[in-house]
Amino acid sequence: QVKLVESGGGLVQPGGSLRLSCAASGTISSVYNLAWFRQAPGKQREFVAAITTAGVPNYLLSVKGRFTISRDNDKNTVHLQMNALNPDDTGVYYCKLTPTFGSATWGQGTQVTVSS
Repeated sequence: QVKLVESGGGLVQPGGSLRLSCAASGTISSVYNLAWFRQAPGKQREFVAAITTAGVPNYLLSVKGRFTISRDNDKNTVHLQMNALNPDDTGVYYCKLTPTFGSATWGQGTQVTVSS
């Protein structure tokens, strides 16, 4: 069983930065994708960024150039560096691990609030 724990959320002013982290523990396969999703109040959860085991990233268009996803395979962690934040980035950010075989696992989420 895999467990994901996110951290690094908080309150930041527009234009500010935050760095989210997600640590995976448990029985983890050697090949898996890691991703970040977010859910704003009253809206559906949406994809933000993902990264493959080989380190190939993919981003939501509205965050491209502002957010950077990275991973440490030795530590089974994924990070999301978020710069130039704006109020539209507010929401609960969730980490997701998808193995090559088997079911995906979600973290419990971390709140990000961008407000002056």
